[in-house]
Amino acid sequence: MRMSRMSMSGFSVAQPVSLSSSLSSSLSLATLIALVMAVLLSACASDGDRPKPAPLAPVLPLMGARLAWKAAVKPIGFALSVRVVADNIYVADSAGTVAAIDAKTGADVWRTDLATPLSAGVGSDGHFAAVVTSGNELVVLDNGKPLWRTRLSALTLTAPLVAGERVFVVSAERTVYAFDAATGRKLWSQPRNADPLVLGQAGLLTAVGDTLVVGMAGHLVGMNPGNGATRWDIVVANSRGTNEVERLADVVDGFSRNGDQMCVRAFQYAITCTDARAGKVQWTHSANGGNGIGGDTHVIVAAEADGRIAAYQRAEGTKLWEVESLRYRVLSGPLVVGKAAVLGDADGNLHMFSTADGSPLNRLSTDSSGISVAPVLAAKLLVAVTRGGGIYAFRSE
Repeated sequence: MRMSRMSMSGFSVAQPVSLSSSLSSSLSLATLIALVMAVLLSACASDGDRPKPAPLAPVLPLMGARLAWKAAVKPIGFALSVRVVADNIYVADSAGTVAAIDAKTGADVWRTDLATPLSAGVGSDGHFAAVVTSGNELVVLDNGKPLWRTRLSALTLTAPLVAGERVFVVSAERTVYAFDAATGRKLWSQPRNADPLVLGQAGLLTAVGDTLVVGMAGHLVGMNPGNGATRWDIVVANSRGTNEVERLADVVDGFSRNGDQMCVRAFQYAITCTDARAGKVQWTHSANGGNGIGGDTHVIVAAEADGRIAAYQRAEGTKLWEVESLRYRVLSGPLVVGKAAVLGDADGNLHMFSTADGSPLNRLSTDSSGISVAPVLAAKLLVAVTRGGGIYAFRSE
């Protein structure tokens, strides 16, 4: 039987952003316990209690791709966020390397060694880049050169947002800060009284039009970027657990936006689509997963904690299909690009599935250190970053 091939050219997954040392004593013991337990919860995906996954079946490559280039940073052991601005990829490693890489060639645009471990990064608007050190310092770079730094009140796991000549940060104690990107002057800070339980991974921090959107526990909060005032507050998930881990319902990094509609995941509770302008829930679907979601104008795709992959109709939330072939594999969040959903696994594989019906399209290999962050699209190339610091770019054929 003759099989047709699908092209990856012309894909677009743009999600526009526009805007005209140790834990602080302010973090309670409960917060620290929750952070540790959340890390253990995510680590249990590879321990002896998890059932072993079935061997991977051969995949007939219906979507052709080849390695275009490879680059590297040092190993990555924190909640990395990869940013793509224009044709540059911004990435950071645990040891303090921050780099801008030309997505077309894999060559460095710039690379800076801050010589200090990082806990969060990287955010960039294409000019300024920002990371946070494990010593709770926000460091801002101007075209790769350290420009200023300032100490934050607590541990930060979420990559800063750089937009509108400002740098926004949300700490683990759920204080949101705004700084002038050029000078480092603090413009405002807004603490939020909430359950002290904090998930030990990156949360959501982005912008929709002129509204700063922040994940706060099980809430999605829209803020005025000028002064931090709350414009709206959406309950994405209500915690119902009886212990610290079960009560965690933080909105995690990795969302899908289509116009004013913003779809997010609340850790281990739900996938929810909202009107991020009006601050209203459109639909919600119970879902037990820990990583972010992906989507396009028609479909939302998510991996569950047990390795099942599900797709939902974007407008109303109806489940379209479910794939169980990767059950018990530890999966990254997905990238939805063209007619494919792409997810990485802990063995360094990139799995491609049809968004129409979940059928397999291809499988690509990187290195054995594993892929924990969702792949990205840059300069029409599929780019994956591994825990070992490998950066792999694939071109469609």
